[in-house]
Amino acid sequence: MTTVRHGATAPARWQLLACGLALIASCLLAASAGAWVSNLSPLFSVALAPDPDARLPAPTRYLYRGTHTTVMPGVEAPLRTRLETTVPAELGDVLNFYRTELGKLGWQEKPDGAVIATDHAQLAFASPLGPAALRLARKDSSTSIHLVQKNADAATRANIMPEPGQAKLVFSNISGRNAALTINARTVKRAAGANAVSLDLAPGKYSYELTVPDHSATTNVLTLAAGDTWELTIGRDGDAWPPLQLY
Repeated sequence: MTTVRHGATAPARWQLLACGLALIASCLLAASAGAWVSNLSPLFSVALAPDPDARLPAPTRYLYRGTHTTVMPGVEAPLRTRLETTVPAELGDVLNFYRTELGKLGWQEKPDGAVIATDHAQLAFASPLGPAALRLARKDSSTSIHLVQKNADAATRANIMPEPGQAKLVFSNISGRNAALTINARTVKRAAGANAVSLDLAPGKYSYELTVPDHSATTNVLTLAAGDTWELTIGRDGDAWPPLQLY
């Protein structure tokens, strides 16, 4: 055991320890005074590692995670894959994680419509499969993640690809009754068991009504963006299902 007496010289390892403690103390004092904060964050930020088992890139550490796919009969690949997860990390760290990991997969960030703020971010990408989008939102001590990737080839094979600059709406009736959709000053009727029908619409917000005999009419508002495809379905019991984004 080494004893340090008054006026004596401490061994080198003790000097290093004392200097290290003094440096930490000075950093903490500076941070409390509002200085050096930008230098402290990298010291205390936790590196986010990618989960090799995730369908879309996602950090291994998370509070919640859900992956959703949209499929069509006869088309093996999903039309659309959506990741929703919440991670205990700063928004800036999460944004850097996705820019790095998506870049490794060949996703190209598009400058159009990009929004980056302290509490939220929104980026568009061109992925090898098709258009993609990332949304981040800061809440309390966590960051929520919404990542979507579309598969253009699968949408084309399923015959639901919108025309350039347009949106597409698919109306399906799988009930045993006749059904009708009224939208954009137009009424489309589908008999029981008839195949689905699609409508090409300009981007915008549309009020619509679904009617089935002996059922209350369903009215709602649907916002269609260019390049999106949505489906409105009358279920087997004659009730309207919530709108589903196919692509």
